Amino acid sequence: MKNIKAVLFDFDGTIFDTNKLILESWQEVFRIKGGSRTEEEILATFGEPLVTSMEKWFPGQSEECINIYRNYQKDIFFEKIELYEGMDELIKKLKTLGIFNAIVTSRLTSSTVNTLEKYDLARYFDVIVTCDDTQRHKPDPEPALLALEKLGISAEEAIMIGDSKFDIRCAHNAGIKAALVGWSEAASAGEIPENGQDAPDFVINSAEELLEILA
Repeated sequence: MKNIKAVLFDFDGTIFDTNKLILESWQEVFRIKGGSRTEEEILATFGEPLVTSMEKWFPGQSEECINIYRNYQKDIFFEKIELYEGMDELIKKLKTLGIFNAIVTSRLTSSTVNTLEKYDLARYFDVIVTCDDTQRHKPDPEPALLALEKLGISAEEAIMIGDSKFDIRCAHNAGIKAALVGWSEAASAGEIPENGQDAPDFVINSAEELLEILA
């Protein structure tokens, strides 16, 4: 791809492996509140705002359930997550190439920024868009469009990478090319569609493959 000026990154399941922690947090909610969901059902929610998923499964109780979920993570978050292989190098390499880095995530601003700072990555991102910044969320194009606006570039000058159908739809709804990462549990949980809004333009199985696409 030529003339790409920015890469829009999803956070969970794309840069950071938070999958196990998220699954455990959901199981804690079910343990306290009752009910259950399969791992596949939980993985299918990855990429949408937590409040949306909670309200779907615990209508009218989402605030209480979110508190249970976040309290479970509070003291173990950094013990349970890790960077995916090659992502640290990729993010830094893009900066040296003069390409903007942006985060477009359904996670809260506080946990997004705190995690990036913990891993000394915050300074490599030019724009961070979280669920706190928009009225509508993935798969709506608003988060991606806001990132483009902040960067001062067009949709044709960006590529978005993520691990879920919500990322792919968000990118396509904004007119942006989309790459699906193959290393996330959410990405590998089902078949990758070949057509339609959920079909990625590219599938990458290593961080280095994104550089090959951009070249």
